[in-house]
Amino acid sequence: MTSRFLAFIARLISGATARWTAPLDPTRQRVYFANHTSHLDFIIIWSALPPAMRATTRPVAGADYWGKGPIRRYLSTKVFNAILIDRPSKQSGETLSAAAKSIETIAAGMGDHSSIIVFPEGTRSLTGEVLPFKSGLYHLLKLKPDLEIVPVYLANMNRILPKGEVLPVPLIGRVIVGAPMRFDPAEDKQTFLTRARDAMLALRD
Repeated sequence: MTSRFLAFIARLISGATARWTAPLDPTRQRVYFANHTSHLDFIIIWSALPPAMRATTRPVAGADYWGKGPIRRYLSTKVFNAILIDRPSKQSGETLSAAAKSIETIAAGMGDHSSIIVFPEGTRSLTGEVLPFKSGLYHLLKLKPDLEIVPVYLANMNRILPKGEVLPVPLIGRVIVGAPMRFDPAEDKQTFLTRARDAMLALRD
């Protein structure tokens, strides 16, 4: 009940309409990957999914934000069933090992049945321009190469909850869900990341 209510509120605040460019098998385990413009992004995508698919989809979110404070922690873990990860910082000096640990945490959290929502840019864009993809998506798929991958483009979301703001500004957003893609284990990292980013960017045209 709580999840359905929050999905309704998220759609109301964002005014987000969903457009599906291809049918998706509701029983498939997949990765939805999208551009990252606000703290509401994973909620908007999650709320746009049909209830049966929403029930098996776990957002991946930074513990530094969604694990902070009892309300955010309750929403992220009890309502959205998010997989919280510790995002590596360059200051820590353990960027590679922390990133590897995050990938393992995500893979374990997916198990054999859960789908996930991820943002390959790794951080939010301040301008709305899509940043280069980091390598996490590639390394996750190396561990789980049979996953279906689906690009998602969020339009107008950076203006709904700009970075540094607490209260959302009601606007009209769009969630555009692309056709499913497959991962080729023989593909090199940069070629795959470019292909995935291009597929996502093509949805905005």
